[in-house]
Amino acid sequence: MRFAMRTRRRLRLGAALLGALAFAGAQAQDYPSRPVRVIVPWAAGGSTDSLGRILAAKLGEYAGQQFVIDNRPGATGTIGHAQLAKSPPDGYTLLLGSNSTFSIAPFLYKSLPYDGETAFAPVALVATNPQILSLHPSVPAANVKAFIALAKARPGEIVFSSAGSGATSHLATELLIMMTGIKMVHVPYKGGGPSAQALLAGETMMSFVDVITCLPFARAGRLRPIGTSGAKRTPLMPDVPTLAESGLPGYESSTTFAMFAPAGTPKEIITKLNREVLRALASPDIKERLANQGMETIGGTPEEFVAYNRREMQKWSKVIRERGIKVE
Repeated sequence: MRFAMRTRRRLRLGAALLGALAFAGAQAQDYPSRPVRVIVPWAAGGSTDSLGRILAAKLGEYAGQQFVIDNRPGATGTIGHAQLAKSPPDGYTLLLGSNSTFSIAPFLYKSLPYDGETAFAPVALVATNPQILSLHPSVPAANVKAFIALAKARPGEIVFSSAGSGATSHLATELLIMMTGIKMVHVPYKGGGPSAQALLAGETMMSFVDVITCLPFARAGRLRPIGTSGAKRTPLMPDVPTLAESGLPGYESSTTFAMFAPAGTPKEIITKLNREVLRALASPDIKERLANQGMETIGGTPEEFVAYNRREMQKWSKVIRERGIKVE
């Protein structure tokens, strides 16, 4: 009797499990059956927003459903991430974020309204965007070595701008300071645009500027590009050496973008999203459009993102700790 009852209970549980798996499979097969919201946790017009709109249009083309950008800027991207953490895990709310938030913000804020390690399901790394160490033309340094020598000779006199405390342009400079021992004064702005404008106006003397922003001003002689922050030279500015080539071996800093869903999103939906994101990134038109903005596509599995982010967090937590960086 007891054996028969246990057997029936197991059969019911097995049937329920098979039913749940079949339902999840059907969900993934039909997904998406309505528009998908893609949160961009930065203001419209920035690099994350531009990338998000390019990718969303291609995903919508594949899916036959709209992928609609929803800008939720503020607090180094953490406001948008908090929105995602509260969203239903059904694949109809996604987020395209940058390492300013997923790798750096956890070490800048005393507390966040979500747990970055458990609140999100990574879909894929999407792209990377190096920055150009740029000087105002009045700064008497033609290359990285000369700039470092100048900064050492004039400690605390050189003023640098960034897109904000904790932004990748800020952390890239702090990494430079940590590796060279120079002393400079930081002036944070509310975004990469205002930071670049301050440099162009001569209000600041140095900044890490996105490639696509730097290029036209470098050609016009209004900025002097002396080093690329990435691991290799950018095709848009092939004559500008990397900082590693310029006497700082091991230096690397880029803005990296990744897509996320809320934790608990069915694995089948994550797998489908990952496949379609990689398909989009491999398409020649997307590659060309992103390359024209100084970005390089990445791709990869969710597991590869986890390994990458672990390395990024170790790196930037050390910079933040040793440099005593805080967000007020």
